[in-house]
Amino acid sequence: MTETPAPPRTSPLHDRHEALGASFTDFGGWNMPVRYTSDLAEHRAVREAAGLFDISHMAEFRVEGTAAAAFLDHVLAGRLSTMKIGKAKYSLVLAETGGIVDDVIVYRTGEQSFLVISNAGNRDAVAAAFALAQDAWDAGSPEGPATLIVDDVTDDYALIALQGPAARGILTSTPGVTVTGTALDELGYYAWTDGTFQGAPLFVARTGYTGEDGYELLVPTALGGALWDAALAAGASAGLVACGLAARDTLRLEAGMPLYGHELSLDIAPAQAGLGRVVAADKEAFVGKAGLASSPVDAPVLVGLVSEGRRAGRAGYAVLHGDDVVGEITSGALSPTLGHPVAMAFVAPAASALGTELTIDVRGTRIPATVTALPFYRRNA
Repeated sequence: MTETPAPPRTSPLHDRHEALGASFTDFGGWNMPVRYTSDLAEHRAVREAAGLFDISHMAEFRVEGTAAAAFLDHVLAGRLSTMKIGKAKYSLVLAETGGIVDDVIVYRTGEQSFLVISNAGNRDAVAAAFALAQDAWDAGSPEGPATLIVDDVTDDYALIALQGPAARGILTSTPGVTVTGTALDELGYYAWTDGTFQGAPLFVARTGYTGEDGYELLVPTALGGALWDAALAAGASAGLVACGLAARDTLRLEAGMPLYGHELSLDIAPAQAGLGRVVAADKEAFVGKAGLASSPVDAPVLVGLVSEGRRAGRAGYAVLHGDDVVGEITSGALSPTLGHPVAMAFVAPAASALGTELTIDVRGTRIPATVTALPFYRRNA
């Protein structure tokens, strides 16, 4: 007997999205807003003013205890033990084969405490990877399992991203928000500070997935809707708009940021995706180290492609060098900011040099494309 799939989950802000007339899509097992008005208008708002995104579908894990830093050094590809309190770091959860289980952001919240945020669709996979590593860690720890606590706290929080050049001013003027730690004008990129919203704890991180400056705001679930409303009201005169997943996707593509299931997967090693720098290969041991050592040297690598005209390569389209298929598009779109098509693709190393002239098979038509450096777009400092 075939089991009926569980219906998609809804964000704690779902009623707000419905009231704003959002269109929805199933993303990572969640029914999330894909757009409110138009993809182009929402994209441009983030580049020129600010956009507000509901990212409550992301998963949060707290890792605490005297062994927390050493455990994360073991279960993640990077070195987290040297990160200072108040900082954030991009890292990877690897399989034993060296493939990517997920990409995550890790925040050091104390000497013995960390917050790990992973992708919605990989919540179970990351939880399983942590549990497997924790079982092995506990079994080999002379101090016993009490030195390490890994807790999935996803359902305890709503997560909202405020992104764009006007983000700081909007957050500063949002009613009910008080920054109690490092001031926003002193907060560095990939850092976080403490705050409160209506008297409840507010975690303010200067991180994002759009290529613009901005903040990701973690607040208790019950206050997510109120924070959303307050931020939208505060930013109305500054051009702030609610933004969906479609704009988020074109923004991150322009910024050359990978998306799991497109540029990252269990079949992709970090170096292939241009993420070799994320791996602290000199660590004595970590999950996936042996698998990485056996990665084939001729595996396809991720490149940026730019084209002229209006026809964009899409995920799954073939990439050719002459008459030979040398790769495949993973993400592509007509760039709203740049005005021409851009794409990311995995291609054979021999076809990956900057300036290499390739073609994309766009529904039977060969579209010329040139290999270019990522990102396609970089904001002004």
